[in-house]
Amino acid sequence: MSAHRIDETIASFAEQVIEGKALSDDQAHWLASLSNEHLHDLFRAASRIRDHFVGRGVRCCSIVAAKTGRCREDCAFCSQSQHHGTRVEGLTVLDEDQVFQAAMEAAVNGAQSFGIVNSGYGPTDQEVEHWSRVVQRIRDTGKILVCASLGVLTPEQAERLKQAGVHRYNHNLQTSRRHFPGIVKTHTYDERLATLQRLQETGIRVCSGVLFGMGETWADRIELALELRRVNPDVVPINFLIPIEGTPLEGMEPLEPMECLRIIAIYRFLLAQQSLKIAGGREVNLRDLQSWIFYAGADSFLVGNYLTTCGRSADDDHRMIRDLGLEMQSRPVSDDNVMLPPGPALLNSQRKSPLPHAT
Repeated sequence: MSAHRIDETIASFAEQVIEGKALSDDQAHWLASLSNEHLHDLFRAASRIRDHFVGRGVRCCSIVAAKTGRCREDCAFCSQSQHHGTRVEGLTVLDEDQVFQAAMEAAVNGAQSFGIVNSGYGPTDQEVEHWSRVVQRIRDTGKILVCASLGVLTPEQAERLKQAGVHRYNHNLQTSRRHFPGIVKTHTYDERLATLQRLQETGIRVCSGVLFGMGETWADRIELALELRRVNPDVVPINFLIPIEGTPLEGMEPLEPMECLRIIAIYRFLLAQQSLKIAGGREVNLRDLQSWIFYAGADSFLVGNYLTTCGRSADDDHRMIRDLGLEMQSRPVSDDNVMLPPGPALLNSQRKSPLPHAT
């Protein structure tokens, strides 16, 4: 196929998506097979899809590792697992004032929402009560929306978090169903899907994303995107692995910047209406091409630190947005994303000595 014909095909796929016709598995694989000389056309088309469905406004959020370490799960990418020989020792839990202060700093940094993140399989009822009180305290300021990522939930815990005013709940699928058993053995893919279903049935918005660079194939990446399309979260965080010494994935090579951007672009084709949030590993994997995430179709990013790795300064990120001529949407609003109907398959802000961790 001639270069001109290839570029026309990319543009036709974008038009198909804009017209509301989902990209097929075969079409996605064709985009993944494009040579580097056609990537700029791919990015331009993905950017057009983003502009059509979610606009050119840029959103950002921030998170805090409220509970770290001593995790019984064996996620191969994570430094907090007791199964791995990393430098993370013991259990650290922030108190209410520390989490509240982190939320206020996130608001100052321009974040629309703030996530409280726990290590572990899932929270105890006591932890849910504790964090619910913190959520309500932060919400009462009116300065920032409050999200949570506490692991697998029971129906009662999901309902309690809804009552407390949790705006959105993060629970990542991480990788494809096929690849998942090679990354996590202590819980199943279906347990993660069940929590997402529980959240949607409760009426809590869902944030569910991915971690790339763990040895997955393009078939895995596309399978995962199609699974997310069935789940239909309103936000899809895209993380890139930071290989951590002592974890089973310590020897993995970081993804090349253009490969990361190709992933973002194809996810925009497959998840046209979702907010694509670029999160962990942005600095390490994208390096000088961080600003290209928006050219490739992303509309959101994480500002400040991640869980146990440093992000870059909020000032640098705000300067990047200004230099691109984009507008940062920093004011907290209750409808910062269109609330998508359930899919057919389912009804740190501070830069201080973070622990080594992938995302």
